[in-house]
Amino acid sequence: MGDGKCDLSFFSNLAMSEGARVTRSSSSGKRSEPSETSTAKQPPLKKASTENLLSEYTLFGIENPLLDISAVVTPELLAKYEVKSNDAILADEKHKPLYADLVNNFDVSYSAGGAAQNTLRGAQWLLPPKSTVYVGAVGKDENADKLREVAKDEGLRTEYQISEDTPTGVCGVLITGHERSLVTDLQAANTYKVSHLQSKEIWSLVENANYFYVGGFFLTVSPESANLIAKYAAAHDKMFTMNLSAPFISQFFKDPLDALAPYWDIVFGNEAEAIAYSESHDLKLTNISEIAAHISKLPKENSKRQRTVVITQGAEPTLVAIDGVVTEYPVVAVNSTKIVDTNGAGDAFVGGYLAGLVLGKDIAECVRAGQYVASEVIQQSGPTYPKIKNFEFK
Repeated sequence: MGDGKCDLSFFSNLAMSEGARVTRSSSSGKRSEPSETSTAKQPPLKKASTENLLSEYTLFGIENPLLDISAVVTPELLAKYEVKSNDAILADEKHKPLYADLVNNFDVSYSAGGAAQNTLRGAQWLLPPKSTVYVGAVGKDENADKLREVAKDEGLRTEYQISEDTPTGVCGVLITGHERSLVTDLQAANTYKVSHLQSKEIWSLVENANYFYVGGFFLTVSPESANLIAKYAAAHDKMFTMNLSAPFISQFFKDPLDALAPYWDIVFGNEAEAIAYSESHDLKLTNISEIAAHISKLPKENSKRQRTVVITQGAEPTLVAIDGVVTEYPVVAVNSTKIVDTNGAGDAFVGGYLAGLVLGKDIAECVRAGQYVASEVIQQSGPTYPKIKNFEFK
């Protein structure tokens, strides 16, 4: 899961969970036979009050807002810019001409992007009005206006830091069949300063919130801001959640990632990101369940709740690990003829999961919500959420 990024293996086999199978796993590679376990419900959130504005925005997200530029492209274009299929990377100099190439030579579409922004939009889709607020940096330009408009239409409050001289960031979404490659040029998103977070208006939103979501890509921009939120959450017994986001985060931003690990109440990822984490930390583990179990038992700052690790695996069951116990939640395939666009599927899953969390639902229901939101998104064009919902929390 990542910045304007989808869980690239989530696409052709995704929908709501049916049942769960529990295993106990450890980094030793040993696993017991499936056994029953009880899953504790998350603490219920007090009902938002429309009389108190600050109490309403209980889910606070921060990362890199981007405008997605999507197009169906040829394998030759991937080769031209040395982009791998199903990859998510940050643009360097050789990728700079890509965006004009897309606009000039392909049929492009534009949509609001940035992984955490997509996730907060998905969460708001299932939540009561005025439940979510999102922070990041944009330019003073038309693309930023487009992002604000989309967010407002979907009920997501945005509090952007404005960069006067740097344009809003963009993500090239290169579509080849059901595969997506993402090339992100952060631009203004890369200018985010901790001083914006510490301003009276924004910090009051932090103090008001009960749940925090930080996309892993934010570690490339302002790890200081992420740490400030994480430490505040732990000190005030509030829920801090994060996403591994992409393999390169574990590979090249290992130190800031590890600095945040003790504060993870929930950490999300997919199987590729789990493998990258294992490799970068020399765990010598390749079994996804064992990696999830290992992460779940890392030292934790706030001992009042156990860490939850959520790993999606495409057509394979979603894994949830708590204190070394791994529970599998199967998914039901979405008919491939219904799949329109898979960009943002992983972000959507996290959005649905967080909506359930905010509403005080148990883990099985959070997973069911996540899988439902993701299954809806892949039937739309771009990371968008349909007007009509066919989902109710139990």
